[in-house]
Amino acid sequence: MTASGETIASALLAWYGRHARDLPWRARPGEPAPDPYRVWLSEVMLQQTTVAAVKPYFAAFTARWPTVEALAAAPEDAVMAAWAGLGYYSRARNLVKCARVVADRGGFPDTEAELRKLPGLGDYTAAAVAAIAFARRAVVVDANVERVVARLFAVEAPLPPARKAIRAHADAITPEENAGDFAQAMMDLGSGICTARDPKCLLCPLSANCEGRRRGDPARYPVKAPKKAKPQRTGTAWWIEREGRVWLVRRPGSGMLGGMRALPDDGWSARGDGDAQPPVAGDWQDTGTVRHGFTHFDLDLRVMALRDAPDMPGEGAWWPMDELAAAGLPTLFAKAARRALAREIEIR
Repeated sequence: MTASGETIASALLAWYGRHARDLPWRARPGEPAPDPYRVWLSEVMLQQTTVAAVKPYFAAFTARWPTVEALAAAPEDAVMAAWAGLGYYSRARNLVKCARVVADRGGFPDTEAELRKLPGLGDYTAAAVAAIAFARRAVVVDANVERVVARLFAVEAPLPPARKAIRAHADAITPEENAGDFAQAMMDLGSGICTARDPKCLLCPLSANCEGRRRGDPARYPVKAPKKAKPQRTGTAWWIEREGRVWLVRRPGSGMLGGMRALPDDGWSARGDGDAQPPVAGDWQDTGTVRHGFTHFDLDLRVMALRDAPDMPGEGAWWPMDELAAAGLPTLFAKAARRALAREIEIR
């Protein structure tokens, strides 16, 4: 590590010792490393999700499944239902797969290379678990770290091509010791000080080392390529009701919202609109439209309702409407269910 890298690491770790966030999956600076299970679980949950959103899910998961062995023994349906609302549902499927692999081998591996072989662990998660849970030197780069490093070194190339240079700079300032605290300090700095808008440079422990600040406009980093407009898709969900129950289906295991319980729909996807063809004939009532944003497209989902429905063809289940919260519907279909139920109340 260069002298400037040592200066940055030292200043950041000293700041972290005073200002570290108190999070349920963390050990305090200087304390023994936390349980790898809690580190891994939190890192998977935090992908594309905020700390505030994750906290209640983390508490519920660790109360229900306090060890990786307990999670490995859990039915996948139960885990998927508990995950509902966190989004990116492939993470939940990989969570179960990974827990079972780890339980079978007797615990988590303690190196970045071996962690990367586990289901669902990419470069970032493997590095974070290695550094935080096992005190291994690993270069941990999430969106917060990316922003801090891009500003520190005034990386002019736009994202995503700039990521190679950003990682090289992050490697140059990552210390051999205390890599876990350093990684978490960078995350905290990006979350609370070096924010996307209006960075608080006067409070930053690295301001004297920041090339972006020296140039007078740190907020312009990281440079981002112009955003492409997201396609707009349309589809229909079918609320099919009979005797206080609603018909739910299981989505295919692969693809969007894979393996989740859901209302039947008309086959909309990221690539195209649905066909609006109902699964059975009947007196369908339009209850309104809900909107939902996915990573690569936006969806307007019309919710059509059929009361006093006949027997339904195909695989599915009649779910008690007063127990719908336990079905673990993904956010999109939870919105659709609320729309249908609200319309029913309006009619009555």
